[in-house]
Order: sequence, then C-alpha cells, then structure tokens
Amino acid sequence: MSTTEASPAETAVPTRWILAFCLATVATFVGWYGPLQILLGTQADLIDPADKEAILALVAGIGALFSMIANPLWGALSDRTTSRFGQRIPWVAGGALAGAGGLMVLATAESTAGMIVGWSLTQIALNAPFAALSAAIPDQVPLAKRGVAGGYFGVAQTVGVLGGTGLAYAGGTVLSGYAACAAFVVLGSLPFVLLRRDRTIAAAPTWDTRAFLRGFWISPREHPDFAWAWLTRFLINLGNAIALLYLLFYLKDQVRVSDPEGGVVVLTGVYAVALLGTVLIGGYWSDRVGRRRVFVAGSGVVMSVAAMLLAVWPTWPGALVAATVLGVSFGIYTSVDFALITQVLPAAADRGKDLGVINIANTLPQVLAPVVAAPIVGRLGGYPALYTVSAGVGLLGAALVFRIKTVR
Repeated sequence: MSTTEASPAETAVPTRWILAFCLATVATFVGWYGPLQILLGTQADLIDPADKEAILALVAGIGALFSMIANPLWGALSDRTTSRFGQRIPWVAGGALAGAGGLMVLATAESTAGMIVGWSLTQIALNAPFAALSAAIPDQVPLAKRGVAGGYFGVAQTVGVLGGTGLAYAGGTVLSGYAACAAFVVLGSLPFVLLRRDRTIAAAPTWDTRAFLRGFWISPREHPDFAWAWLTRFLINLGNAIALLYLLFYLKDQVRVSDPEGGVVVLTGVYAVALLGTVLIGGYWSDRVGRRRVFVAGSGVVMSVAAMLLAVWPTWPGALVAATVLGVSFGIYTSVDFALITQVLPAAADRGKDLGVINIANTLPQVLAPVVAAPIVGRLGGYPALYTVSAGVGLLGAALVFRIKTVR
C-alpha cells in the first residue's frame, strides 16, 4: 500500500512498518561497519603490515569522499521518483543489491587499489538506501513523534554496527566476513521493500541542475538554523571519526591487547548495550519536554569525556569505561539530533536532498579524519594527542548548538 503526501500527519505508523524500516537500516549499517570496524583494517594489515595505518586512512578517506557526494544525489533523485512502488523503496532495493556487489568486490581485493575500488563502490551504493530511509521518517512520522522515531533509527544503526562487527569477526576470514555482510544487506532490506508502504507523487518536481548544486551550499543568511545544525553535527561527528578510525590499531599498539579484533567486538558490544539503554529514552524525553538543544549539547560534552578517557587511561579497563560513556551519550545524541534536524529542513519537497546535505556532516569527517589523525599518531604526540584533539572538536560542536534559534 502506498501513502500520500498528507498521510504522515493523519495516519498512525504501523508497527510492521517500524520493524521493516529498522531491519533495513540494520542491513545498511551491517554493510558499512563490518568493513569499517574489522575487515578493512585486517585487509590493510595483510597487504602491508608496516604501512597499514596509511592504507586504511587512504581507503577510508576516498570511500568517504564518494559517500559525501552520493548521499544528497540519491536523496534528490528519490525526491523526484514517481515509481508506482513509491519514492524511497526503489532506492532501498537497488542500493542494497549494488552494495552487496561492492562488498564482494572488496572480498577479492589483494591490493590497496582493489580495496579503494571495492570500498568506493560499496559507499556509493549503500548511500542510496541510507538517504531513502532517512527521508522516510519525515515522510511518515508526525513532528511530535520524531524524537522517538529518531530513537528507533538510532537503535537500528547501533544494532547494525554491532551485527556488522560480529559477522565480520565470526566469519573467520576476510572473504567469509564480507560474504556474510553482503548476504545480510540484501536479506535485511527485503521486508521494507515487500511491505510497499511509501509516499508516492504523481509528478516529479522540475529538475534544475544549478539549483541542485546550489543546494550543497547551506546559506547561513537564508537558512541559518539549517547551517548551524549542519556545523554542529559535522564537528561532533569529526570528533568521533578521529577517535574511532584507528581503534583497532589503538588496541593493538597502545593498549596491547592480545586479540585486538576481538577487543573491537567487545567494545562495540559494550557501546551498543549502553546506547540502547538511552537512545529511546532520550528521544521520548525530548518529545515530552519539547526541547532538543540541551540534549544535543549535553551528549556532545559527555562524548568528549569518553575521548579524554582514551587519552589519559590507555588500558583495557579504560577502554571499556570509555565505550560505556560513549554509548550512553551517543544514544541520546542520535535520537534527539535527528529530530532537531527534521525541524530545520528548508523545504518538504526536497527532504531527501536536504537530509543528504545534512548527511555530508556524517561523511565529510570520514574524509578529514585520516588527514587529521595520521600525522598526529605518527609524529605529533601519538594516541594521547589524537584523543585530546577528538575531545576538543566535539566540545566545540556541543557549544555551537545553541546558535540554533527556532528550535528550543
């Protein structure tokens, strides 16, 4: 069944749609974080153990650059999709299939160039379902319920991170890890596609290439709150990206755990449990009190505390505590910040594109993190300096959220 433009404000969102939406989100994040948490680093180590940090930084950075371009493009195309299946569903289905293909290209890569090609294909493809799923929330969910909806979105992302990490580790080899993630990407997207609950439009908005390209520029004069929301998300995500890029190598070379890959799995599980304990509560609480900014700022401050713990307490117990603190704070941030973002979008007709521009604030940090992190780890103070920089960037983002004026 398809829905119309007016239906989100008039029709309760069925539980089956929420479950299918969450599973499709889980599948997308399995495809991303199995590689990011385990497989890319393991491949880099197999290709050249002496230069693994530089290989990982290069592969992750180029992939993130493609992701940054792809997300708003897929979002804009979904805004203009007139398929009888709906605006968003075709992009979820096509992106999942193409993403699985990209993962299998990665599975056979035996060089840095092969990794770059495979990861870039995966990033381009998986941004199609992510852009479509992000836009599905304001399409389907009333404004007063978007904190809780953001909480479900955050739960699904976290389960995807945990599931991808677990599948990558349990696979035993790079090939089987990628194959398991690819299979889950496709199978997990099927219920959302088959349910066929989506908004449809009779005629696509006029495509204006110049207007689309201008849409990448967030004018502080025309849409100041949208611009500040983007900058806040960018800085908080940059702080996290700097901290997490070399987590595998941090455990191996600084903390010196005997099984760093297993350590990443454990820390991801601790983080996920802590996040799941707060993500729905944070969204529900924010909906009840009608405030967003204080939740986003507070969670950003606590995330910076987690980064400082890694800087000053480079031990396994310290890493466990930091993962717990990060999970608690990121749970609140994930749900409430998404709700805040949906309240400052410039135009309903361009939700997919505008959310894609916002999602650049998630992906651009992945491009910049290697540029920032590699020289710090190699020459400018090592891991303590790296995590101190991470904390400082996150604190700046937390402070700037109060520049947003139209959202309490």
